[in-house]
Amino acid sequence: MGKTIELTASDGHKLSAYVAGPEGATKGIVVVQEIFGVNHHIRDMADRFAAQGYAVVAPALFDRVEKGVELGYTQDDVGKGREYRMKLSDPQVMLDVEAAAAQLKGKKLAIVGYCFGGTVAWWGATRSRSFAAASCWYGGGIAGTKDERPNCPVQMHFGEKDGSIPMSDVEAIRAAQPKAETYVYAGAQHGFGCDERGSFSKPDYEQAQQRTLDFFAKHLG
Repeated sequence: MGKTIELTASDGHKLSAYVAGPEGATKGIVVVQEIFGVNHHIRDMADRFAAQGYAVVAPALFDRVEKGVELGYTQDDVGKGREYRMKLSDPQVMLDVEAAAAQLKGKKLAIVGYCFGGTVAWWGATRSRSFAAASCWYGGGIAGTKDERPNCPVQMHFGEKDGSIPMSDVEAIRAAQPKAETYVYAGAQHGFGCDERGSFSKPDYEQAQQRTLDFFAKHLG
């Protein structure tokens, strides 16, 4: 189990972050939230990576809009989450990601994100030089920024039946980023990696998680 700390971004903004993992870890992971805040699911994912020996930081990106946002997965929650997201600028998001990376200074770092965070993990590869690997789970905004140039190896995970990410987007990403490892999970829906959603698919989650762990082990040593 981890704890919540406070980070300070380079523009002076103070945000909370969930941290977990062994004190002496030499490798770290920034875990990026969905549009639902650093809720139980994100803390759980952080704990799972921490159990693998990583130092983990999950920054509360919505703190710039409202402190302590933790949403569930109802349609009402989806609407609220989208509202919070729309009040954040992309540069603000990256300042907070860099603050999380700075908390792990001195360690070799990876970034992983889910939903909104999947897109942010892609930006972690293209708009930052803090990371040695990025794993992006069903990031809906990746297609719109697919031509950006990554500074580290990238892995992507998409559900074949994702209602918000058409397969045409995935093919466009593959064409733009042929060096990225891009996986499509047959029959899987958006959020297939979250066991608190109705769309959860245990076998697809387990395969994507193992691929992520293997990818990080390869690139972080």
